[in-house]
Amino acid sequence: MLGSHGRLLSVGLGAVALTFVGFFSQAPARSEIPLPGVGIDSPASSALGNYLAARFARSAQDTEDAATFYGRALDHDPTNEVLLENAFQMETMSGNWPKAIPLAEKLASKHESHRISQFLLGVTSFKAGDYAEAEARFKAGAENPIGELTSAIALGWTRLAAGDVDGALKAVDLPKQPDWAQFYLRYHRALIADIAGRKAVANAAYEKMFRQDSRTLRTTLAYARHAANGGDFKQARQIMREQLSKVQGDPHPLAKDMLTRIKDREKTPLLVSTPPQGMAELFYGLGEALAGEGGISLGTIYLRLALDAEPDHAFALAALANAQEASKRYADAIATYDKIPPNTPLQSAIDIRKAFNLNSLDRPDEAKAILERLAEADPKDVRPLEAMGNILRARKEYAESIKYFTRAISVLGKNDPRYWGYYYARGTSYERLKNWTAAESDLKKALALAPDQPLVLNYLGYSWVDQGKNLKEGMKLIEKAVQLKPDDGYIVDSLGWAHFRRGNYKEAVRFLERAVEIKPEDPTLNDHLGDAFWKVGREREARFQWSQALSLEPEPEDVDKIKAKLLHGLDGKAEAHKATNTRQVQRTDTLRRRSENKTQGRAVE
Repeated sequence: MLGSHGRLLSVGLGAVALTFVGFFSQAPARSEIPLPGVGIDSPASSALGNYLAARFARSAQDTEDAATFYGRALDHDPTNEVLLENAFQMETMSGNWPKAIPLAEKLASKHESHRISQFLLGVTSFKAGDYAEAEARFKAGAENPIGELTSAIALGWTRLAAGDVDGALKAVDLPKQPDWAQFYLRYHRALIADIAGRKAVANAAYEKMFRQDSRTLRTTLAYARHAANGGDFKQARQIMREQLSKVQGDPHPLAKDMLTRIKDREKTPLLVSTPPQGMAELFYGLGEALAGEGGISLGTIYLRLALDAEPDHAFALAALANAQEASKRYADAIATYDKIPPNTPLQSAIDIRKAFNLNSLDRPDEAKAILERLAEADPKDVRPLEAMGNILRARKEYAESIKYFTRAISVLGKNDPRYWGYYYARGTSYERLKNWTAAESDLKKALALAPDQPLVLNYLGYSWVDQGKNLKEGMKLIEKAVQLKPDDGYIVDSLGWAHFRRGNYKEAVRFLERAVEIKPEDPTLNDHLGDAFWKVGREREARFQWSQALSLEPEPEDVDKIKAKLLHGLDGKAEAHKATNTRQVQRTDTLRRRSENKTQGRAVE
């Protein structure tokens, strides 16, 4: 993310989020709509048609259309609570408050403890200055661990807005909460105390929070701003240095900006300076953590609540755009990024994300224009060069990608373990162009910089084995990659296939079975296992795995080859066997790239 909340919070919410799967799944537990005696022209038929259209739109991550169809279905069947709940979820995820708020009122009237509807109504009352009503709404949503935590902090900001400082601090003092919740409570206690002028209380809360987790950038910035705002630039510098010592890679743009402010002895504004900003910070933190743990729907709703409280909250907008990217809603993500106030230290990172989204929309020329503009504006910034290199590499334009990685390496100008990825990326591009001399040199360089990086170990090791050279060393590299990433099906597959290429068919079966257990939905892994089964005489199981591979929609060029093996077996025809061997060399890059995407994630965060 462009800026994330604490690891402790994410771990805690990751466990708690499972509680909400039923409520926010595509098919809620009560998803069957009772529509007895449906006729073609009956109102129930219209409700069913719109409901099915809504389900289809929701499965395609089109929340706006899903909201429209659920609303139409609800018009035909206004007493149906399943439709009411789904319509509310979709309107809230879309941020369509004129429609979401009336639905929230209906839900809250039917179920007083309905969390999200009460929180939305609480934010609505908070914005209107009706703090007594807001407090009642927030209290009604405190039914479960996340609800209790959210309610407590929301009460704190509501009471602060009403002028009750002591009541606000009391609301966020919950000593029986677990560690992950305490981290968040201390953070908001510090923010509230800062605004209220209770500097000693704020400093004590920040200190406890920082001892608990000093790696999280967002909370570190709040603590450093607190110190700098009070004129203690020495403490602010120490805070930032401790955070930077705990993270890998180059400093985040916001960390660099903060260090510059401290150096200039600038009396920096507080991170959160008003109760509405604090309310937004509450829902942003929870939403980002939930979305990061896979709870995209619930996380998006919390992020929308943050933006309802503070529409210009840059981090909530960035987190919402990240959630939209995860749902492959790239045009929506670009539109959300465009709402972030311009000319902040985040601007370059935002533009790079927009470029990746444009590329995903098959608009690479527009992506390239953005990245070239960024590279020209700051020749020392390698991020746009890296991004363009990765875009071109994904598009199999390897020769062009090499140019950008070479430019990035020339800008870096020094050997540093953090820069292994540039040599790795350039090396894989050289390998795809069959320039093995250059590829091997770069991959060895990457390995020297990062000897425990599974991607490098796997790629170099497999390439050696695949070429029949450095077999012993190559196998050791792959085995080490598997030890480091035992749950990566693609890397485990590499080890199994390396054994296959060396004729160690029993060992190949052992590892390829494990790879398929990890990634049962991958056609190539199933195809590999079929080949290995055939070699050890388990022909019936081999045909089953090949059939399974066909059912999983393999690459078009692989379909006929798998069908040929089903008809003739792996060694049935010399031509088919030769084609299979050629294909296995080609598939290596595909599997390694899948593993790479899973491991590295986004190129600029």
